[in-house]
Amino acid sequence: MGADLDLDVPKNPARGRRFKQVPVRFLLPNLITLLALCSGVTAIRLGIEGRYELAVGAVIVSIVLDAIDGRLARFLKGTSRFGAELDSLADFVNFGVAPAVLIYLWSLNDLRTKGWVVVLILAVCCALRLARFNVALDDTEKPAWSASFFSGAPAPAGAGLALLPMYLGFLGLIDDGHAYSVLIAPYIVAVALLMVSRVPTYSGKTMRPRVQRDQVLPILGGGALAIVCLIAFPWETLTLMAFAYLALIPFSIRAYRRYKAKDMQAKNT
Repeated sequence: MGADLDLDVPKNPARGRRFKQVPVRFLLPNLITLLALCSGVTAIRLGIEGRYELAVGAVIVSIVLDAIDGRLARFLKGTSRFGAELDSLADFVNFGVAPAVLIYLWSLNDLRTKGWVVVLILAVCCALRLARFNVALDDTEKPAWSASFFSGAPAPAGAGLALLPMYLGFLGLIDDGHAYSVLIAPYIVAVALLMVSRVPTYSGKTMRPRVQRDQVLPILGGGALAIVCLIAFPWETLTLMAFAYLALIPFSIRAYRRYKAKDMQAKNT
């Protein structure tokens, strides 16, 4: 019977092609995405255990890793459809489910069913926002300048904004999240609606890969200062970043309208 088995040459050439080697540059971004997913799921566990500061910190780690994986994939030219789908699934857990669970346990469970409906709205809007973003990637008719803007708040920014009441709580400005649940609930709904809205917000994905030589030191200094502040004063820094993001929205709307007006004027001439 051993003579009848041909183990050296595959019977089906197509089957042999399935086992082609995969470059490492495709694996690294996906590994970071999985690490972000682990951090997001860990945040849920920490929230259930009542360790809210560590839980929010785990979500922030997910946001940082999410910012790294996409840029690393583009830098290594390791983008793939598989990576994009994996990233979306991880983003839903990290920025839709985890913040919703944390804000519910920390505050909105005081409203019982109404509070649960609010966090469901946050999770659903995050899912819709991610689905719309994935569909928009296939739109090749968008003008080049539109890449500088998101339609609505991106999922990581939405998660950071949704956790703003918890930052304030950690700073002592909110002594008990349950006591302010009536005020926090409409704020969470507003953040959820911002994610699925058509409000243009700035996108950092179109940053130039190279910078001017005279800008290197200011950028390095500013980045180092931001990291130090985030480590030394995390809740103050995150609160400031959340309010700064909200303050930038009117400017992004104005810039978007300016680009759109120029585009319309160019088409009419």
